Amino acid sequence: MPQDSFTEVTRESWVSRIGNAFKGILAGLLLFIVAFPLLFWNEGRSVKRYKVLKKGADIVVSVSSDSVDAANEGKLVHLTGKADTGEMLSDDVFGVSANALKLKRAVEMYQWKETSSGETRKKLGGGTERVTTYKYSKAWSARAIDSADFKEPTGHQNPGALPLEPTVRTAGVVTLGAFTLAPSLVGKIDAFEALPVGGGTNLPAGLEGKARIHNGGFYIGADPTDPRIGDARIAFSVVQPMQVSVIARQTGTALEPYPEEGGTIELLEEGVHSAEEMFAGAQEENRLLTWLLRLAGFLLMLVGINLVLKPLSVIADVLPILGTIVSGGTGLISLLLSAIFSMITIAVAWIFYRPLLGIVLIAAAAGLAVLVRRRLKQRKAASPA
Repeated sequence: MPQDSFTEVTRESWVSRIGNAFKGILAGLLLFIVAFPLLFWNEGRSVKRYKVLKKGADIVVSVSSDSVDAANEGKLVHLTGKADTGEMLSDDVFGVSANALKLKRAVEMYQWKETSSGETRKKLGGGTERVTTYKYSKAWSARAIDSADFKEPTGHQNPGALPLEPTVRTAGVVTLGAFTLAPSLVGKIDAFEALPVGGGTNLPAGLEGKARIHNGGFYIGADPTDPRIGDARIAFSVVQPMQVSVIARQTGTALEPYPEEGGTIELLEEGVHSAEEMFAGAQEENRLLTWLLRLAGFLLMLVGINLVLKPLSVIADVLPILGTIVSGGTGLISLLLSAIFSMITIAVAWIFYRPLLGIVLIAAAAGLAVLVRRRLKQRKAASPA
């Protein structure tokens, strides 16, 4: 694949850097403030979801998918069976069709893409010099790349839009034995597999002479072995009728989200799984999401505090070595403050949402602090005068 590059050198004065650093303080404060409600809300969300799933695990009833038992009306039920449909899904452009739960058309276009790498060097006096190299290569992409945003658009123009939009068609009625799945449950079935296009498939009007069948899909362009900018390839995939396990509310013959104080329950997994396995998996997903959002809140604080302290290192950059030392110090301070504020916020949230656990954790932390202080005093007393 041919590629070329363009190198740019930019310089920024010390005064300009100081000005930008002070402007960044406002953004830093905003990120710092936003982190608190995010961390607090996440703990409440986690507790509510845990309680909803725990209650669901206590009341769920496993039933057969072969028939509808009116005695389970309105109850949270667990069942397994084949998610199926009698519908034929068809692509409105190419006419490709299949008896499937979902039919996806994927579109890729051959385009220029830009990547960049750079290095910033500090100069004596506080200024900086940045050398950035922009590289251009040709690649297949499922989204239109706007070449107008390239640093060097000349010779790297892209068409600007995909020749066709990607689509996903979903069956309107999907059954599970004697039951019908709600659209939200069908949306959770995502096991796509390739649907090769047959050699006898007719090309749509307007694409004769421009498209051909290639590698199980359609190719729009002159030569698939020598792609040109603007060439496109279209592939199809389907979700076939398949075995699934569902936990949802029985409403007549429909399976719908089960309303519960603090949230809803609607679980679907591909394959055959017990209710215990499904609730255990849902709890694990809740724990993973909780830690990801905790990390997000911590990073918001870290970036925010770094921006607030940035002017200190920029001012010290009048001597590059001094600026590096100050930057390392402010980075460490930002890390420690972010950890402290994050833990305090989570602890306060625990007191609000989980009082007993929160109190125990704070008491343990206080006891640990007292122990550390005593040990330090003992060492100081034992040391020679």
